[in-house]
Amino acid sequence: MARRNRDEVALWDVEAEPVICPLCERVIPDDQKEQYFLVPKSKGGKKTVCMHRVCHDQILAIFTDSQLAKKFSTIEALLEDPAVQKFVSWVKGKHPGFSDSAKGSRQASGSGRGRKQ
Repeated sequence: MARRNRDEVALWDVEAEPVICPLCERVIPDDQKEQYFLVPKSKGGKKTVCMHRVCHDQILAIFTDSQLAKKFSTIEALLEDPAVQKFVSWVKGKHPGFSDSAKGSRQASGSGRGRKQ
């Protein structure tokens, strides 16, 4: 039987750093982690950030891919939008494992997702 390296055993007891959602700033449980493309993949995006599933879903319910690619391709830009600010202030009071379906914007109309501008 092979010997175990002491360094390997020591690493078993180390807990991973908690992942913080860049949108709502809450800890993300493992079962709620989703990779979010800052620029939608359909628009050529490559860079991702990890965020809560509920935060990711809400962004996709509010904006179209075109809007996300042109105007909301950073967390800072997303946080400047009033609809996102309202959502973030609401979700910050929820526990980290909170899960809910995304609510569409009242401004959204017609087929497809996102709001009209």
